[in-house]
Amino acid sequence: MTHDHDLVLRPTQAQISAALNPPAGRIGGDLVVETLAGLGATTVFGLPGQHALGIFDALRRSDLRYVGLRVENNAGFAADAYGRITGEAAPLLLSTGPGALTSLAALQEAAAASAPVLAISSQIPTAGLGGGRHGYLHELPDQSASFRGVVKSVHTVRSQSQIPSAIAEAWKSALTAPHGPVWVEVPQDVLLARTAIPVVTGGDAFPEELPPRPELTAVAADLLSHAAHPAIIAGGGVVRADAAGKLRQLAEKVRAPVVTTFGGKGAFPWQHPLSLQSWLEDRHVTDFLEDADVLLVVGSGLGELSSNYHTFKPRGRVVQIEADLGKLESNHPALGIHADARLALQALLETVSERTDDSAPERVSTVLSRVRERVAAQELTLEQDVLASVRRALPTRSPSFWDMTILAYWAWSAFDAKAPNTMHSAQGAGGLGYAFPAALGAAVADPTHPVLAVSGDGGALYSIAELATARQYDLNVTWLIVDDGGYGILREYMTDAFGEATATELSRPDYVALAESFGVPGVRTTPETLADDLAKALAAPGPAVVVLPAVLRMFAPTHLD
Repeated sequence: MTHDHDLVLRPTQAQISAALNPPAGRIGGDLVVETLAGLGATTVFGLPGQHALGIFDALRRSDLRYVGLRVENNAGFAADAYGRITGEAAPLLLSTGPGALTSLAALQEAAAASAPVLAISSQIPTAGLGGGRHGYLHELPDQSASFRGVVKSVHTVRSQSQIPSAIAEAWKSALTAPHGPVWVEVPQDVLLARTAIPVVTGGDAFPEELPPRPELTAVAADLLSHAAHPAIIAGGGVVRADAAGKLRQLAEKVRAPVVTTFGGKGAFPWQHPLSLQSWLEDRHVTDFLEDADVLLVVGSGLGELSSNYHTFKPRGRVVQIEADLGKLESNHPALGIHADARLALQALLETVSERTDDSAPERVSTVLSRVRERVAAQELTLEQDVLASVRRALPTRSPSFWDMTILAYWAWSAFDAKAPNTMHSAQGAGGLGYAFPAALGAAVADPTHPVLAVSGDGGALYSIAELATARQYDLNVTWLIVDDGGYGILREYMTDAFGEATATELSRPDYVALAESFGVPGVRTTPETLADDLAKALAAPGPAVVVLPAVLRMFAPTHLD
């Protein structure tokens, strides 16, 4: 009797010949590059550094496309976006010590947003590892320890024969739900030494599936089938699992209103009769969700933003579907189902009974009317007009990337993403400088649609060097910079809390002239001409910068009512 696990794929004659006659001049770095290609990678991001030169030399002998950014953190943001757009693990090549550490904030965002990033870093020579020789350039006491609390998994290589398996294991980890960043490190001498190991030709590393437990989905289906007023919160897990279609089918079958989290933008059609859109920071929506007798939470951990700053207190039964085991029931007691959103929604669709309640659309319409009235009473016409202009200018299928700026805070609640996986922001970890380098990564992933990045002038200075990257690779990214003279949202927070702001005002460059000095066309716009100027920039090939001098205000926090 033959078992599946006894089957071994026999090498072809060509593979045998290639293994017995490897090309001359290969080094450890070639094993890294060959393994990535074997796993299906086509593009890598990063920056060269002294210890990592063995990898970069090997790129010269490969077909992988290399996209080099100017700062490691920005390279990490670009890889993050590439992973979000393609669903593939995005390789990020880094050097030891300062280069590696500079990527930490980007990897934190990737972890918070479940973006599959495969970070591969060099290390000091093996003689210095484990308490050996000291005093190497870039040396850290324990480099991997700096990343262990941020990434999903850490993989340390000590010999060339370990490289293919370590990278394949990391690749699988990055793409197993929940997706996330992983860390591989290889010593400098291992990368530089000549190798007699055959060319890496195999490399399949399939992520593990995460199906729901059938007894749990049976209970969840029964609860939804018999609910009087069910509701659904759809998070980023729905987008990552490509499960928006199944979510819509389920919502329509049980007549459940749906609100999408800020990370789940686009998971449900904005204008659908059951859509509560994304007004999670409005008390009217929070009250509506609290009144649901069965609340289905899919692909969200109900963290600070998704729970209206932890003021959300559900009174009904909560069913939570979450791929990240650590987030399951971490904030609210629930029927917790540890599963990939797509597989769990499919199981519910197969077992739930159709409901015939026709009152849900009217209740949704009433809530949204109250939200609109509340915002309208705050006289924030400028902000709403600016956001509407952005939506008008942006093609339907174009992705957008938003920094932590006031216009992005508006967009979380009020922007129609039009489609799943088209609106991304740094709200996972909340670091500055995300939007522009992430947009560059998205443009590399899919050059068929122009990409929009939105930053404030404070956040823009974090990634201004990447204008050189945009020009070098001629990437179709339009960068909207809202220039309000400082850290606008922090200015508001401090003024509200202390009566005046400190350390929020910034001296900044002429962004139009600065863009043009990089060879990137720039234009200064106004709220009245924004839609036209932005549309023109997006329609033109290559990068562009649009600067909007404007002081925007945030709508009042409704969780305090």
